[in-house]
Amino acid sequence: MNILSAIIVFENLHEVKRLFHWGPIIALTVIGVCSSMAILDSIIWYWPLDTTGGSINFIMLINWTVLILYNYFNAMFVGPGYIPLEWKPENQQDIMYLQFCRLCQGYKAPRSHHCRKCNRCVMKMDHHCPWINNCCGHLNHAYFTSFLLLAPLGCIHAALIFIMTMYTQLYDRISFGWSSVKIDMSAARHIHHPFMPFSIAAFAATLFALGLALGTTIAVGMLFFIQMKVILRNKTSVEAWIEEKAKDRIQYYQTGEDFIFPYDLSSRWENFKQVFTWSGTPIGDGNEWPVHEKCNQYTLTVCTQHNTYNRSFFRWWMYGDKVLNEEQSNAGFRIRGWFPRRCVEKCHYDSANNSASEEKKEQ
Repeated sequence: MNILSAIIVFENLHEVKRLFHWGPIIALTVIGVCSSMAILDSIIWYWPLDTTGGSINFIMLINWTVLILYNYFNAMFVGPGYIPLEWKPENQQDIMYLQFCRLCQGYKAPRSHHCRKCNRCVMKMDHHCPWINNCCGHLNHAYFTSFLLLAPLGCIHAALIFIMTMYTQLYDRISFGWSSVKIDMSAARHIHHPFMPFSIAAFAATLFALGLALGTTIAVGMLFFIQMKVILRNKTSVEAWIEEKAKDRIQYYQTGEDFIFPYDLSSRWENFKQVFTWSGTPIGDGNEWPVHEKCNQYTLTVCTQHNTYNRSFFRWWMYGDKVLNEEQSNAGFRIRGWFPRRCVEKCHYDSANNSASEEKKEQ
């Protein structure tokens, strides 16, 4: 029902344009080729529908296809959820903890980030995915991750169908020399008489589909494990990077701080339920989040705001923002690039912590 409601309430129906992009075109082509070839192979050459096993196999193939497309289109069209333009927190004093987005002319809510592709501030942004031509964020994170799970499972099933189709059809034509492998091929040879011969073209198409299925299983399966790793910690890919940057700052300046990720609820099951719910709608409104008892809504936001540089990729070099004067900052200039570590200017937040640590050393 979510996808149907999303179609009905499209903003001027311009969301349909997301389909006309190389990412969705390739993704839907791979899904179409693997699904159609698996169904055709099952009906024509392997495990016919007049057997119980063949009927169950056929229903499972249809089921995989429907579930994969359902979660894929939901991830694409439901979208991640966007922070309203010119958004401000209800409590005006909270502005000091938030970053201002010049493009959206509003403040970034906690866990939100601006996407240059979508040109909007995205709620709980994880990343921009070219395969759905949309961001993965608060509202569609569960659909996207479900798609990453179902696609490899469906491709594994399809790959088994492709392998058995080629084996059964080539069994009488090619001597494999597998004396130790004993498979009863009588059912495949005598019960089912395909109305279409397994030609070279059919073999080539099945082999091509097998390659797509195996490649998709490996690539998408790896993405699924990456997503589950951050979900079980109630993080996003962006927040995992921010956390690493914060820990690098603490280690470099030796401030003695104990960094606590504010959104980790100390239970993998509780973290899991923040994304996956029976209703399909994630917990939260996209602006406020349940946090660790020792943290507040703006713990990570302040950490991000006060860092003037990004994490260290090399020992002596760092990549980040150059500190500009007030006139340049007001004009919206931003200069980024590689800097020698010794040229990086510490912000006041770091200076205060660093001075405190120096006093401890002197004592």
